[in-house]
Amino acid sequence: MGVLNVTPDSFSDGGCYLDPVLAVDRGLEMVSEGADILDVGGESTRPGATAVSEDVELGRVLPVVERLAANTDVPISIDTRKARVARFCVDRGTAIINDVSGLRDPAMVRVAAETGASVVLMHMRGTPATMQRNTAYEDVVLEVRGYLQSQAQAAKRAGVREIAVDPGLGFGKTARQNFEILGRLRDIADLGYPVVVGPSRKSFLGTLPSRLPVVDRLEGTLAAVAAAVMNGAAIVRVHDVPQCRRVLEVLVEVLEACDGR
Repeated sequence: MGVLNVTPDSFSDGGCYLDPVLAVDRGLEMVSEGADILDVGGESTRPGATAVSEDVELGRVLPVVERLAANTDVPISIDTRKARVARFCVDRGTAIINDVSGLRDPAMVRVAAETGASVVLMHMRGTPATMQRNTAYEDVVLEVRGYLQSQAQAAKRAGVREIAVDPGLGFGKTARQNFEILGRLRDIADLGYPVVVGPSRKSFLGTLPSRLPVVDRLEGTLAAVAAAVMNGAAIVRVHDVPQCRRVLEVLVEVLEACDGR
């Protein structure tokens, strides 16, 4: 899943693709690099980020979603917490709703059920503006697992057809908790839903002894991608598509070789 942020303030690529023409070109470039899904977002959800209005978000994403849907067969995902934004985008060709708030809004559940869109539901405490104020867990993996299971079951009962779950690396977790989730991801994969993991360039990778800034976290991202896939992730959400694709090619061979024994 290739990340395409059409925002001025995302932590890694904010401001790079505000122009719809540049955004569409970047999306098509990621397809050529091997992206299987394009995830378009019009509101930053980095820690401490301030929410934007529906109209602002729609103004950013709709031109991009429409043009991408018309120019590629790769599924388009809309990264949004807003039901109205999701509905507009699905009506214009988006196949997936990527909701970092984990379908807490009943209106978002209705949109997914009524349109038939697939859903990625994620674990996050509070909002992006507040989530890092509450990182205390008895057992972070079991609590994240329980939340995802409960939300997915509720969505299924409401008529949502296809669901993937995301443990929400960096969303209301300490660096240590993020690494623990990666190491114990099989506990979440065992729920039976495809697991999406988004470690790309995130701040927990900058807490290591190397203390690398965002622009130098490629190797850390690749290591996190490898750990996630080895532990059951089905989809990885990344900025650096060709490099991650090459890592995945090796991992697929390793996993298939093990399955064939």
